[in-house]
Parts: sequence; structure tokens; C-alpha cells
Amino acid sequence: MSDVKEFFDEHGFYHARGLFQPDEVAALERDFDGIVRQLTASGEVVDATWDGGETDKIAAKGDVILHTHNVQKYSRTWLNAFLNPRFLDVAEAILGEDIILHHSKLFQKPSENGSPFPMHQDWPYFPTLQDSMIAGIIHVSEATDQMGCLRVYPGSHKLGRIEGANGRQQNDVLDQYPIADATPVECAPGDVVFFHYFTLHGSMPNRADKTRKTVLCQLYDGRDAVEPGCPHPDERMVLRGWNHTISRTAAGQAA
Repeated sequence: MSDVKEFFDEHGFYHARGLFQPDEVAALERDFDGIVRQLTASGEVVDATWDGGETDKIAAKGDVILHTHNVQKYSRTWLNAFLNPRFLDVAEAILGEDIILHHSKLFQKPSENGSPFPMHQDWPYFPTLQDSMIAGIIHVSEATDQMGCLRVYPGSHKLGRIEGANGRQQNDVLDQYPIADATPVECAPGDVVFFHYFTLHGSMPNRADKTRKTVLCQLYDGRDAVEPGCPHPDERMVLRGWNHTISRTAAGQAA
């Protein structure tokens, strides 16, 4: 796994192809679709399309993206995915032996009108003290560029924290990295793309006749911790190894 770490450290992302087997993907897609049905029937607001001028530049009227946090609270099959040894082996190569689940989130980009996400970094939403946070996007469907797959700027994680890089507003640094010039990371079902939360990334709209289905999970090193006062849900679930920074108080807090 040294090649994984070497590639990730240089480029800020790693594309793990075929990490989940076809039978595993079928089970994950079954439960993915079940979650979507439950969300749709709930009457809650489930469209996670971002507001702001940056989204308006690349979106069309009527674009939507279905979303929920923490699929492991809906489905044991999805918890099993996060505990899958092949998934955790790649995460360990990047993070080390202690792997904490911060949260997961489901994104369904409908065919033809799936919302985009402007170029951004993830750190403004859940900064950690040691900046160890990474994401792993599990694909349960195909994700082509026309379907609005992930786009990245390889090596951009070396820029560190860019103030105001949350994707919802104009930013002088982000202007130097237009989404149109970013590298598409096209995926097959079962692929997982890991990337650092400094890596500039985004996605274009889904204009294809197929639905894009992904679940993203945020992971951090068990010796790291989310900065105090961060309001984002933090599950603090140990997927492998040990949580070295947890306390009695933190362990008892509701996520």
C-alpha cells in the first residue's frame, strides 16, 4: 500500500478501482434506493443544491440533488461498507492505523437535472486540529463526466487552507482554478475516490440520462480531533484502531 500513500501525498487524491465487488455493489445500491424512497416520502427538505453565485454560474433552473447525512443510521449494509477491510486498508494507507468516521452523506444526482457543486475545499465545514481529514466517495453507479462526476485539481492540497474556499462565494484563489479546467475522475460502480479536504474539487451538473449515486464518508486520524466549536455533526465512530482524543464528555454528546 506504499504506492497508495505516495500517490495520495503527491496528488491529494487516490482512485481505488473495483474496491467493492459486484454483489456488494448490488446490495449497497438496493439500500441506497431504499434510503432515497424513505427520504422522498418523508416530506423533509432533501435537496442539497447550494445557493450562491458560484452555483448559479454552472447550474440550471430546476436542478436538484437528493441528500442525507449518515447512511449508517438507515442501513446496516452501509455500515458494513465502511467496515469493509478493503476500504479500510486503503484508508489506513493514507491516514494510519486509527480511522475515525466523522460523518457520511448520500448524494443522488438525478438524470438530466442533477445539481453541480462549484470548486471548493471541504475544510471550512469541519476543520480538524491536524488537518488529517479525508473523504472517500463510494460509487454505486457509474459516474461519467456527463453525469457530473468528481473533478479535482491534482496537487492543490499543497495550497493548504484557502480562506473563503467553501464554494458558495467568489474567491480570488478559486478564480485561478475554474471547474471547467479541473480533472474529471470518472468511476465505475464499486470504485472509491479518496481525497484530502484541502484538495480543490467540485462537480458539474448531471445532464446524462442516468442517475449518479454516491455515498461520501469523511474520515480522520484517531490522533486528530475536530476544532472546538465546529457545529457540524461528528459521529466519532472508530472504524479501525483507537480514538486517542475522545473524552467521557465527548463520547456522551449527541452527534
